[in-house]
Amino acid sequence: MIPLQLTLKNFLSYRDIALDFRGLHTACICGSNGAGKSSLLEAITWTIWGKSRTASDEDIIHTGAEYVRVDFQFICYEQTYRIIRSRPRGKNNSLDFQINSSSGFISLNGKGVRATQDIIISTLKLDYDTFINSAYLRQGRADEFMLRGATERKKVLAELLKLDQYQTLAEKAKDLSKQYKGQFEQIKFSLDKINQQIEDRKNINNQLETTNEAIEKLRDVQQIDREKSQKITEKDSHRQAWLEQLKWHQNKWQILEKETQKLSQEKTELGERIHEAEIIIDQEKEITEKYEELLILQKQEENLSNKFQLSQELQQKKQKLEKEILTINNQLQLKINREKTGLQQLEETEKNLQKIINQSEDIKVAVQKLTHHRQRLQELDKLQHKVAPLLKQKQKLETELEKIKANLEAKLEQYNNLEIQYNQELGKIPERRQLLLKLDNEIQEIDNQKVYQKRIREKSQEKKIIQEKLVINKEHCIEKIEELQQKVNLLSNPDSICPLCEQKLDESRRHSVINKTHQEQQTLQEQIWILQEEISVMQRNIKSLIIEDKQLDTNLQKLGNIQQEFSQIEAQLDQAGEVKVKLKKLHKEKECINNLIATETYGIETQRDLETINMRLEQLNYDEQSHGLTRGEVDRLRWAEIKQSKVEDAIRDRRKISQQKPEIIAQIEHLETELKNLETDSKLTQDANNIEKEIKDLNYDRAYHQRISSYIRKSQSCVIDYQKLQDIKEQYPRLQEQFANISIRIDNNKEEQENTEKFIEQLSSQLDTIEDHSQEIKILETKLKEQRKTLDNLLAERGKIEQSLSQLDSLKKDQQEQEKQYNKVRKQYRVYTELTTAFSKNGIQLLMIENVLPQLEAETNQILSRLTGNQFHIRFVTQKVGKSGSSRKKSTKMIDTLDIIISDDKGSRAYETYSGGEAFRINFSVRLALAKLLAQRAGTTLQMLIIDEGFGTQDAEGCERLIAAINAISSDFYCILAVTHMPQFKEAFQHRIEVYKTNQGSKINLVS
Repeated sequence: MIPLQLTLKNFLSYRDIALDFRGLHTACICGSNGAGKSSLLEAITWTIWGKSRTASDEDIIHTGAEYVRVDFQFICYEQTYRIIRSRPRGKNNSLDFQINSSSGFISLNGKGVRATQDIIISTLKLDYDTFINSAYLRQGRADEFMLRGATERKKVLAELLKLDQYQTLAEKAKDLSKQYKGQFEQIKFSLDKINQQIEDRKNINNQLETTNEAIEKLRDVQQIDREKSQKITEKDSHRQAWLEQLKWHQNKWQILEKETQKLSQEKTELGERIHEAEIIIDQEKEITEKYEELLILQKQEENLSNKFQLSQELQQKKQKLEKEILTINNQLQLKINREKTGLQQLEETEKNLQKIINQSEDIKVAVQKLTHHRQRLQELDKLQHKVAPLLKQKQKLETELEKIKANLEAKLEQYNNLEIQYNQELGKIPERRQLLLKLDNEIQEIDNQKVYQKRIREKSQEKKIIQEKLVINKEHCIEKIEELQQKVNLLSNPDSICPLCEQKLDESRRHSVINKTHQEQQTLQEQIWILQEEISVMQRNIKSLIIEDKQLDTNLQKLGNIQQEFSQIEAQLDQAGEVKVKLKKLHKEKECINNLIATETYGIETQRDLETINMRLEQLNYDEQSHGLTRGEVDRLRWAEIKQSKVEDAIRDRRKISQQKPEIIAQIEHLETELKNLETDSKLTQDANNIEKEIKDLNYDRAYHQRISSYIRKSQSCVIDYQKLQDIKEQYPRLQEQFANISIRIDNNKEEQENTEKFIEQLSSQLDTIEDHSQEIKILETKLKEQRKTLDNLLAERGKIEQSLSQLDSLKKDQQEQEKQYNKVRKQYRVYTELTTAFSKNGIQLLMIENVLPQLEAETNQILSRLTGNQFHIRFVTQKVGKSGSSRKKSTKMIDTLDIIISDDKGSRAYETYSGGEAFRINFSVRLALAKLLAQRAGTTLQMLIIDEGFGTQDAEGCERLIAAINAISSDFYCILAVTHMPQFKEAFQHRIEVYKTNQGSKINLVS
């Protein structure tokens, strides 16, 4: 990703700025703390990925602004892209991803912000986490990897390499493994249960046979009892017929009895109703008279109700007119009061205006003074316009002189430090020469050990070949012994045949052959023992040679460090001659700078320009104090202009008031006349009087109306009595007819009831002569019922047994299917158990870290050599010897770790013992190497590098080396941005982006 242009609107401390990266290869972003240096970089991450250091996107918006917008143009994979991200306050983000084409920028957006974000990440092949851990070296994170312990360091590296996805896969595999384990255990339990059920099949078959026998026996007994019951029932059928006939007549008699009782009750009720009807018919004249009187009163009440309705309508009209008169009266009163209040206000305003007009003379004098001072101020302002550029130029020249002097003093201080360092370097030359001779001797000794190691390995290889031959001979002897044993087994049979001549062996010859075979076996066994002893001796020799080889490997591992140290010292001695030349040149330059500072002969042209400006200022004779006093007088007397305008306004307003007062007085008199006429001669008042007269003419008596209404309500019962009389007159003939019919029916029922009673007595006497078998039939029916119940139970039992056998047949099929399922699930369990181990920290994750570390180590040492002049070397160790649990145990255990060993010219020591500057250079090398590695793993090239780290821990030489390292790696990047506030860093970069704060927000200034 190569940046082209960044445009910010209301982002954090920035209001509206644009930064063009074109032509910037290595640039420094400088400014005071809090000016907004890091905010420029945060704008890039927020635009591309929507992430920043703030807790909420709402906090990104500049204070007082209503929205934020950032545009970022860049090149990626030889294509030009533009991302625009914005957010109104209180709303959601909007995102626009565009690509440059021949017709301009074209949108590549997806459906929604999230889909567009996914398109951006897939296009760049770079997510936020990879960017901040690769291209963006953020503040305070350089030593994050180094300061952690070995275990935590491994964890940080795993996070940077995004190995947590393997841990997620391991956990998923573990969960699936547990799931499949539970499944196959459940299937196994089910299979055991099925097997147990299948084994019980024999018992179930026996139960079925027993049940079938019991069913057959019970059916035979039941058939005998059923035939017996049928015979007895046939004998008892004639008696049953007589009994049924008797029951039918008894039921008939009871029905007749109930019907007679019911008819007698109905007859009594009808008699009562007829009596009541006769009483009401006797009162017919009285009821009719009351009803006719009620009709007359209802007509009178209807007439009074019409008068009442008309009276109510007239009253409403009257009230409406009175309300309208009252409303108009209130409106006129309100207008009169408002006009009187306005008149009072005008009179008070007139008095206040007169007070202002009385001050006109004093104000006139003050205005004349203001005019005089204002003319003087205009003259001084013109003079200031001439003087201001000269003063600004003077200040600029003085600043340039101070800057030149400060640069000379800084350069002199830097030369002093370099002189001390050069002298220290020259003082180390004898010691380095001695160390170089010592290292040369060590290298020769290690070369001799290499030759000796080669001989040991050759010897070990020879012994391994001999050992293999001995093992082959031993195996050959074992095979021969087995063949002879087979021969003995064949000969041990008395009818055995000779394997050579195929003739039957006699007893003596068979024993002779067997003894001979045993002797051959014994000879071969002794040979095996000898071979085994030789193999054991050979294994011990090989083991001792391997141990010696490992010891030599351990010694030879030092060769790389010694050779590197030898090269470093050799390079340092080669540089010693250059140091002497530099020191002489340094002395000359120091002497020159001291002369310039002492004689103040630096910046001659600037000093001449400064003298010219001072002469011009003396000629103009501008006094800033007089200018300030005059401006103060103008400001002090400015009140006179305001007061004068107020006097003019007061005179104008007084004239207007004089014109308005007569009009208001006339309006008040007119309104009072209207109010008086409203109460006496208005049309509304006349209409209200006419309605009052109409109400009197109606002559409506409300009390009389209420009395008639009350009497009508009380007399409503006579209407009911009249209606009831009419109904009874209509029903009376029917009631008499019903009474006569019921009497006839009662007489008929009594006669029929007597005949039925006589027939029942005859049937009862005939039944006494017939034999009763009902008890015997009842016993047999009970017995058959119990037999039927027992048979049903047996049949149900047989059905259950047959169902069990059917289930066992289906269980056999289930058994086969579950066995297949069991094998399948168990296989899945084993697979996911293996995957859990493979994806764990000690599996693929460890393997990937071990594969990455050599690349990281090589890249780190390459960068570190540039920063330290080949003085430091870093090595990553992933395994170390653990502490033995017991002193008797000679075997040692290797444990996993991630230790960092740092070597310099004094040997290897812990990272914590290095100074701040040295530690920072080591951190910077590791961090930059990690950045390159992560970019490669993400499938992208690291074209931009942002270094947002503090460089304050570096001395002058460290700064020079760091700048040299940045310049050395600059060819690997299209754009490098470094954030700092140190002066020597500012001057070291070809381009500077200066950030400073103003009242309108942070601003930038691009200096080349």
